[in-house]
Amino acid sequence: MKKEQKMTFSRRGFIRTSALASGGLLIGFNFLTACKEDVQPPVDIANLNFNDFNAYIQIADNGYVTIFSPNPEIGQGVKTSMPMIVAEELDVPWEHVYVKQAGLDTDKYRGQVAGGSQSIRQNWDVLRQTGATAKQMLINAAAAKWQIDAADVTASAGVITSKTGETLGYGDVVKEAATLEVPEEVTLKEPKDFKIIGNDAVNVDLDKIVTGKPLFGLDYKKEGMLYASVMRPPAFGQTLVEFDDTDSRAVSGVSDVIQFGDKIAVLAKNTWSAMKGKKALKANWQDNNLESTEKHDALLIGLLDSKEGEVRREDGDVNTAFAEADQVLERTYESPFLPHNCMEPMNFYADVTAERIHLAGPIQTPEGTAAQVAKLLDRTPEEVDLELTRMGGGFGRRLYGDFVLEAAEISSKAGKPIKLVYSREDDMSAGIFRPAIKYRISASLKDGKITGYKLKEAAINSNMYGLIPHFFPAGAIPNLKIESANYSSNITTGAWRAPYTNFLAFAEQSFFDEVAEVLDHDPVQLRLDLLDQVNEGADERIQYSASRMKEVIKLAAKEGDWGNAPEGVFKGFSAYYSHNTHVAEVAEIRMQNGIPKVERVTAAVDCGIVVNPTGANNQVVGGVLDGIGHAMYGDFTFTDGKPSSTNFDTYRLIRMHETPKVAVHFVKSEIAPTGLGEPGLPPAGGAVANAIKAATGNRILKQPLTKYMTETETTVKG
Repeated sequence: MKKEQKMTFSRRGFIRTSALASGGLLIGFNFLTACKEDVQPPVDIANLNFNDFNAYIQIADNGYVTIFSPNPEIGQGVKTSMPMIVAEELDVPWEHVYVKQAGLDTDKYRGQVAGGSQSIRQNWDVLRQTGATAKQMLINAAAAKWQIDAADVTASAGVITSKTGETLGYGDVVKEAATLEVPEEVTLKEPKDFKIIGNDAVNVDLDKIVTGKPLFGLDYKKEGMLYASVMRPPAFGQTLVEFDDTDSRAVSGVSDVIQFGDKIAVLAKNTWSAMKGKKALKANWQDNNLESTEKHDALLIGLLDSKEGEVRREDGDVNTAFAEADQVLERTYESPFLPHNCMEPMNFYADVTAERIHLAGPIQTPEGTAAQVAKLLDRTPEEVDLELTRMGGGFGRRLYGDFVLEAAEISSKAGKPIKLVYSREDDMSAGIFRPAIKYRISASLKDGKITGYKLKEAAINSNMYGLIPHFFPAGAIPNLKIESANYSSNITTGAWRAPYTNFLAFAEQSFFDEVAEVLDHDPVQLRLDLLDQVNEGADERIQYSASRMKEVIKLAAKEGDWGNAPEGVFKGFSAYYSHNTHVAEVAEIRMQNGIPKVERVTAAVDCGIVVNPTGANNQVVGGVLDGIGHAMYGDFTFTDGKPSSTNFDTYRLIRMHETPKVAVHFVKSEIAPTGLGEPGLPPAGGAVANAIKAATGNRILKQPLTKYMTETETTVKG
């Protein structure tokens, strides 16, 4: 980071930016009276008179500040951390900040998406500029009032101070500030001067969450709305032939039954009646190409065996490396479909009228979804208003607005406001799933070194993203080939937390442990030796930093006391780069009746500047637990188009007593923040699998790990 943090932009450019990202600076801005340290807390913050400063900032007449959080809150903490960044540069006490969720507004904000762990990374500069520009406007106004140079004025904690010691609150000069030119250059704080960023902040929604106050999509209500429950084809590949709604309409509270496509919506006064009415429906379905997991497995193995595939990256001469090898190691790793299992099932409110389309609920992609709804109903996006509610989990499921489209179509056909609510069974049986994937990895070994590396992916419906082939070990092995192939299925698949890398990391990190064993190397040292081979900067396609990766590996090894373990405890190591963040983990397990019990995970993370340490720690811990839980227990198969599980009585998640202690260590950094919602997950499964190998001597190549533990004889060492 540069010594002096300055951002220069033309006034015209900033105004344009404001129009797109900040909503018109100073429009509607009128008065505030104080923002000094002696300001008294409000009796009722809801009754304060907040006034617009810009799209992100409102200031009340007692000096309290409202900062809008533009991006969807999915549990990743951006509703707290994004306003922290604005408040830091605006320089107001965090205790005087009140946070509100912004609605979808493409004129005021940009990138209102919760996906890819990119909210903070993509908005870091904009949020800082917003706060710093507002602060500079207030400073300039105070300087004009004192008739002195603005360079002789400072502002801190909401108080403006002249060189001679005079002070003004922000509110004392706000009217004058509104009339001044927008500064073309603003000075951003040095990280060493941060007062809010880097300090723990309590989640701004904590009180509502723990006291059960309305906050989530399921809490959203409007007078006169009906509830909708939808019957969908019970198996992928089925279409609706006919249905009888006589019994459904007889259910007390049911007001209407509507067919749309192959689906049937039951409308009622409450969810109980709507769901009871759905169960009373009678329908006949036609089968069309019903698929099963057994068939998928055979097809994917066939793709791995075949020459079919798209080359994603190729370095050196792989064929020669393998031809000249002393030894070739080859393994095939396999993973199942996975549902998202958001604690809050899908739901959305829709009120479609001739004048407007009003939508409200939990969605990760509000802009794209609003555009889809407009297209579906042959309307314009400008006719759509979309309110964002907090989400009870997303993990990629709410990137897809299928349930919003359903709600809008039902409301349009019914001519009434409705609230669509999925049951757990709806969500798990007719959702969008992580695709089943298989990887075949091989390495050529010669003179104690890896000379060549091949990885082929076979997946359902789609393959690894464009940048993933350039993650580690690209650049670390001279002869390397990454290719992929896929089978097109009618089972819906999509992004699932840390798409593709959630299992690719398991496969690769398991494989490198196997290589280390064959070469009789320490697995941590093997990774460090490979990273030493990376010529940083020589290949701009390479996505990770070898030096930052080595730092987290060394930190995890140190904090996880790699090389030492109490009697009966076995350790496994894993390291992975994803979403612009480097993570290394040491998992510690103890075998209990042939089943691994993960007792502790030590994680080292380089995500640049940590905005809110509490929130950041929570993200890593959540990712680790999610990664371990699904790697050990997540099993989801299909028979004749129907899923094996439709609720938690048959779908196994990690349980509270099975969660390990997770110790998170962040690398101190002054580099701009990177992703954090997902990067903690990918290394977790590999670290546990490597620990199981250390404990039992068995290398498990398939997930879920516990399923294949019971199918093989295990021998505990030590």
